[in-house]
Order: sequence, then C-alpha cells, then structure tokens
Amino acid sequence: MIWLIIFWVCAFCLVHSYVLYPFLLKIFAGDMSIPKPQYHPAPQPMVSVLMAVYNEEKVVEQKIRSVFNTAYPAAQLEMWIGSDGSTDKTDEIIARLVREGYRINFKQFGGRNGKTQIINAIAPLAAGKIFIPTDANILFEPLTIPKLIAHFTDDQIGLVAANITNTGLRKDGISYQEQTYIKRENIIKFYEGQLWGTMMGAFGACYAIRSELFPKIPQNFLMEDFYITLAVIKNNKKAIAEPDAIAFEDVSNEIKEEFKRKIRISAGNFQNLAVYKGLLLKPFTGAGFSFLSHKVLRWLGPFFLIGTFVTSLVLFNTNLFFQLAFYVQLAGFLTPLLDKLISKLNIHIYLLRLLSYFYTMNLALLLGFLKYLKGIKTSVWNPTQRNVE
Repeated sequence: MIWLIIFWVCAFCLVHSYVLYPFLLKIFAGDMSIPKPQYHPAPQPMVSVLMAVYNEEKVVEQKIRSVFNTAYPAAQLEMWIGSDGSTDKTDEIIARLVREGYRINFKQFGGRNGKTQIINAIAPLAAGKIFIPTDANILFEPLTIPKLIAHFTDDQIGLVAANITNTGLRKDGISYQEQTYIKRENIIKFYEGQLWGTMMGAFGACYAIRSELFPKIPQNFLMEDFYITLAVIKNNKKAIAEPDAIAFEDVSNEIKEEFKRKIRISAGNFQNLAVYKGLLLKPFTGAGFSFLSHKVLRWLGPFFLIGTFVTSLVLFNTNLFFQLAFYVQLAGFLTPLLDKLISKLNIHIYLLRLLSYFYTMNLALLLGFLKYLKGIKTSVWNPTQRNVE
C-alpha cells in the first residue's frame, strides 16, 4: 500500500507542477489582460542600469549601445558597470565608450569576486530611483526601458520583468528546446503577476525594481534574481511581467554549456528554498501557492521521477498499468542517449530532443542539489559560450 501511495503522490506532484498548475493559471486568469500604463516622456524617474561583467569583449559594446539607444530620456539614465577582473578586452572597450561620452560609471575589481559582490558594491553608488540589473549578452530595444518604467506609476508595483526573447536558434543543438522552456516560463510568470502580483522570479537578464526595495544579496548566492523577486513580494509589493518590454538573448546551443549552467541554477534554487521556506506554510496565499506549485515541486522533480520509477518497478507484477508505467519511464530516461546517437547521423528530431532536454535538466537539478549540500563557497562565474563571433 505504501508503494502505491508513493507512486501516486510523486506522479501528482509532477503533473501538478508541469501541467495542472499552468492550466489552472490560464483558467483563473481567463481573458485578463495586462494593464497598459501610458508612458509619458517627462518627468520620469532616474534609472540606473546595473551590470557585472567578466570577459565579455564579444558582446559588451553592442550591449551598452543598445541600453543608450533608448526612447527613455537620456538625462534620466545612467549605467553602472563592475568588471570582475576581466582579462580580455572588456575593460578597454568600456573605457573607450566612457571617453565617447556614454553616461557610464565604471569600476574595475581586482581578482574574481563573483556577481553578487560586484552588484552589492555598485548598487549603493547608483543614483536611480529604479534599478535595472542586466547581463552583458542581453540586447535592449528602444522601448525596453520605457515599457518597464511605465508600471511604476502604480505604488504597489515593486518589480517588473522583461520579456526575454531568444536569438541564435539552431536545430543541431538545444536552443529551440531552451526557447520553448523560456516561452512557457514567460507565460506562467505573466499569469502569476496578473493574478496575485507574485511572479515567481524575474529572469536576471533584465528586470526593473524600485531602488529602495533592492536588497543586499547574501554572499555566494547564485540565484540573486529569484532572491530579489521574493524579497519584493515579502515587502508586500507586486512583482509582475511586461510582455512588451522585449530584450534579446543569444541563447546557448550547447547541451554541455547549458547543463553546467542549470547545475549552478539548481544549487542557487535550494539556497533560495532555505531562505524562503516559510512561504510553504502559506499554501493558500498567492505567493505560497505559486512558490510551491511553480518552483518547489519543480526543483524536487528529480526525486519525484525517481520515486515513480522505483515504485512502478516494485509494483511491476501487480497489474498491466505499472508494467506500462515502468517501460514508459525507462524509455524516457533513455531519450538523452538515443538523441545523442542519432544526432551523430545529423538527425535532429524536435520532440525527441525536448524529452531529452527535460530529463537532462532534471539530472542537472539533482546534481545542483548535491552541490548545494556540499556548500557553495563562491558566486564566481564564467560567461556562457556565445554564438557571437
């Protein structure tokens, strides 16, 4: 009996997080549309764009020019950049752009410090009423900043996330599958924001936040964007997503690169769970329900997959259902191997790779949990391999 209960609990948690919860959000939201605040060119709050960089010579100039090529008033916009001991031409490029007249405050840090320490160091120096933390590989549109800032006319809004759109898609890697994941996450986060103001985690690549709500990030924290979003919600302010605030990301196409990144993200997820576990005691609030359904059950997904697989094996001889369940799951676990084999023949099947992506990223979640248990001693990072030449 206990094995049967374990099987159905694990199966329900998986189905709820990946299928039922998104469906419920869509039903609850109905035809709800995002409020469209009118953007007025003046007066506008001072905006500080914050960015930590390390060896980003391929993208940093294009990134900076995209920030300042904006419809937002130039007098109300500044950029703070911290270079975390870059050893390529990143610092040289930024210094040249400063000489060209761009309103950039540039600080060079010796050695490797990690993104959280860089951001913690430059944020108190920024003059903006609104901060926009961003990454070097994210390109803005002229309306990205105005679309984000327009929502802050509502005093209840504490954080607004941009809509990250992927570029550099290729069929021979995982970029299409990563795009599918990002699009789905954007939809879920949009509904969460509209229903309860509890969007579960802005993509750290680009979001806007009131400066007075911007917290000091704990040392060696890996997922500062989620930590900051939950801090806003904890302060009884709303976190929402703006689909029209578009920013472009050159998405990774290499499974090895994305696998390493997802391990890092997973370890950071469990850091956040340790900090915000109290939300699980409030499952009938918007924040608690979103946190449990969208994030915590997803983070525990590898354990649920193992649970359903082991219990279906134990119950294999009881009836045909568990025999089928066992073989279906076994086939799922083998999809990464099958996808790798046929890709060597230059055969790329989207749905097969999507399944492979799902199981591979759940393995990354498991390894990230083990990394968290060992203790995270640094937030130092290396940039993801770019498709830009």
